[in-house]
Amino acid sequence: MFTGIVEELGEVVAVEDRGGSARLRLRGPRVTADARHGDSIAVNGVCLTVVETRDGEFTADVIAETLERSSLGALTTGSPVNLERPMALGGRLDGHLVQGHVDGTGTLTARQDADSGTDLTIGLPEGLGRYLVEKGSITVDGISLTVVEATDTYFTVSLIPTTLALTTLGTKQPGDPVNLEVDVLAKYVERLLGPTAQGVPQPPRPGGAAPSQQSGAAQQSGAAR
Repeated sequence: MFTGIVEELGEVVAVEDRGGSARLRLRGPRVTADARHGDSIAVNGVCLTVVETRDGEFTADVIAETLERSSLGALTTGSPVNLERPMALGGRLDGHLVQGHVDGTGTLTARQDADSGTDLTIGLPEGLGRYLVEKGSITVDGISLTVVEATDTYFTVSLIPTTLALTTLGTKQPGDPVNLEVDVLAKYVERLLGPTAQGVPQPPRPGGAAPSQQSGAAQQSGAAR
């Protein structure tokens, strides 16, 4: 579990194509200081498993599913990356709960820079807009951000100069892809509510009618007495 607070702006040292998958070698002296084989490190918001570490660098394998659902496949030697180690149990939750499981890639569509900060507009892939609310949280390339405006097709965020200086968003331009992870709590709520969340009748229960049908049957039975 991560928090979306980037610890270090790292760099891709090498990309090895493995025919459908890839092995990345990345430089990040801070996040590798105590990293061992099997540990997790978030790279641009994607939770990867450390294969080996050496001299401030680490390697990680990226499977086809991850390459398809994230922007990691577009990384090349020299690409900057946001790096974060998992949150220690009992540590401060400065951002929000982040799993490192990317839900899809968005596209930066507009950027407005000012002395006080920068406003970004990011286009959403189909189906993710329902999980966003104004002043809610979203993870963009591994960065925990607050949603300013939320719609079904795009959202906006405002970045302070510190975020611009210490993360990849400082150099992102319109047209660039970004990894998105919506708030997992929203997905759990939707799952728990099931079809009723969208006003769809619930399916019949095993061995009996749906609750509404049972209620109607009971009323009819009572009326006949």
